[in-house]
Amino acid sequence: MHIVGWCGVEARPLSNGELEIRGDREHPSNYGKLCTKGIALGKTVSHDGRLLNPEFNVDGANTKRSWDEALNKVAQRFRQTIDEHGPDSVAFYVSGQLLTEDYYLANKLMKGFIGSANIDSNSRLCMASSVVGHKRAFGTDTVPVCYEDIELAEVVVIVGSNLAWCHPVLFQRLREAKQNNPEMKVVVIDPRKTDTSVIADLHLSIQSGSDVALFNGLLAYLAENNAIDHDFVEQHTEGYSHSVLSAQFEDNIEKTTGLTPTELEQFYRLFANNDKVVTIYSQGSISLLKAQIR
Repeated sequence: MHIVGWCGVEARPLSNGELEIRGDREHPSNYGKLCTKGIALGKTVSHDGRLLNPEFNVDGANTKRSWDEALNKVAQRFRQTIDEHGPDSVAFYVSGQLLTEDYYLANKLMKGFIGSANIDSNSRLCMASSVVGHKRAFGTDTVPVCYEDIELAEVVVIVGSNLAWCHPVLFQRLREAKQNNPEMKVVVIDPRKTDTSVIADLHLSIQSGSDVALFNGLLAYLAENNAIDHDFVEQHTEGYSHSVLSAQFEDNIEKTTGLTPTELEQFYRLFANNDKVVTIYSQGSISLLKAQIR
């Protein structure tokens, strides 16, 4: 079993200093396929279009300046802004590609020296909800499924993700798996009808923000229809009774989600009547492999 989340890439240096990029055909994530971002990796090693020296805009024209002059200018403007408007008038939005040490320095500068908590980054916005959800649900920030589960699944539920655009390599893998196994069912849960919906057997166009109500209803349905593996739940989970009780108090799921009773019944029944269900998501919902849940 391969638990993987990154595509395999092969890079070959060329005589002109560029890199020739291709997918690794042996890598268990992408088997040689690459998306647009992966294909363009070779261009990132070139100096073309990069700013190699600080530049100031003076009278509508950019002029090169020294690093000392640039850093002093930035520091002076920070000092002036903080003196006039206070520390909270400053905010940092840092890169998602920094190393741990770089994050430490950026946070120390903002919180320790400037005196504000106004610092954020793409790494937190992108995956923080997933990290917290996985740690609360499974005790560790570890995704509990692997790509090979797609070929084994009977039902694949895509939650809030336009997979065809955001994860095209994985979407191609899912589409191929469905072609090889016509019995596989794909459910897309998304307020919008996207390109991913093309392969869906069921598209649930829920109201934005109503996914919790939808899955509370699913848990209540599974409990009421004896579709829970109670031995597994007893051995591997905590708080099941409280969760089910809370789910059963979910009212007006149709109104909250904007779905019809027929759509809800169709989704819940499909989930309950199959032993291998995989969910693919983009934040908000926890991915899981449901094997022998009944």
